[in-house]
Amino acid sequence: MTTIMTDLHERLHSAGLDALVLVPGPNFFYLTGLKMHLFERPIALLIIPGEPPRLILPAFEVSNLSNSTLSIQPIPYPDDPTVWKTAFMQAVQPLAGKPCRIGVEPTRMRFLELNLLHTTLPTAAFVSAESLLADLRIHKTEAEISHLRKAVEIAQNALQATLPVIRPGVTERDIAGELHIQLVRAGSEPNLPFDPIVASGPNSANPHAVPGERILQPGDIVLIDWGATWNGYCADLTRVFALGEIPPDLKIAHEIVLRANQAARSSVRPGIPAGEVDRTARGVIARAGYGDFFTHRTGHGIGLEAHEPPYIYAENTLPLAPGMVFTIEPGLYFPGLGGIRIEDNVVVTTEGCLTLTDFPREFVNLLE
Repeated sequence: MTTIMTDLHERLHSAGLDALVLVPGPNFFYLTGLKMHLFERPIALLIIPGEPPRLILPAFEVSNLSNSTLSIQPIPYPDDPTVWKTAFMQAVQPLAGKPCRIGVEPTRMRFLELNLLHTTLPTAAFVSAESLLADLRIHKTEAEISHLRKAVEIAQNALQATLPVIRPGVTERDIAGELHIQLVRAGSEPNLPFDPIVASGPNSANPHAVPGERILQPGDIVLIDWGATWNGYCADLTRVFALGEIPPDLKIAHEIVLRANQAARSSVRPGIPAGEVDRTARGVIARAGYGDFFTHRTGHGIGLEAHEPPYIYAENTLPLAPGMVFTIEPGLYFPGLGGIRIEDNVVVTTEGCLTLTDFPREFVNLLE
């Protein structure tokens, strides 16, 4: 049994859970090394301590198990939906007829699989295993950090190759499309962590803007939030650029956000609450008189998902510990004018903080 599975079994026991059920996604990949897709057929991994992991899956997918890092007992079924229940009954047989508690992922478990589980285990209680799984993955190994570092390198190289395209006369969507191409060329897996955000002029005041048909103009600020994927691990960065002279208020805002970013990264060390990093960034911005324009948390964890624990918000009392990886991304947003965000990826070390990202943070005028 792998170290991860031993750890998982211990966590299930401590949480009073008799089993765990996962569908394809980050936790499924973390435990098995398998990248499988959810379509109209059910797929479910059943983990029962003391039993071999069982994977209910279409028969034509069984050959994929040769790529698994985990020894899995397949429970295949043919292309006949009427036999799905039979496959689930076979998988849950060790739990049949017993009152048991089974952990599931609240944001990923589908009704399709859950309904089949309810049908075959009518006495079971299904409960959230969200915190258990988050704790399992929150401390990254050196190998995981290496994957994250590579994802950052790919993302930065791709943006550098895209910069010549960012000129007046092109659309936000044109730039996003070019960046997507450059990310894959630079080595990213085609499945990006998220679609790149390219927001120009007043659109940059929306933190989660969607690239549209707005044509870039001289005097615009251009905000780009993008990422790459390497071996399943994600990078997530944001930088802003100028097309000529931009409004003075945005220049001032950039200086403030840069100071907040630097202060927050300098504050990171093991043992402090995650919320202290947020309060540090927010304090810099508030003292400059712009507190009302910083409208989101300072960061979020990053790994197999673009957003995962730890979350960097003021009230989070979770102590930071070595191996935790997260973004630091303070921002200021002025409706009708524009927005500034500077986002870096950092790792908590035994002594403090390692910043994985080194793409220039200073304001760059792309027309000079």
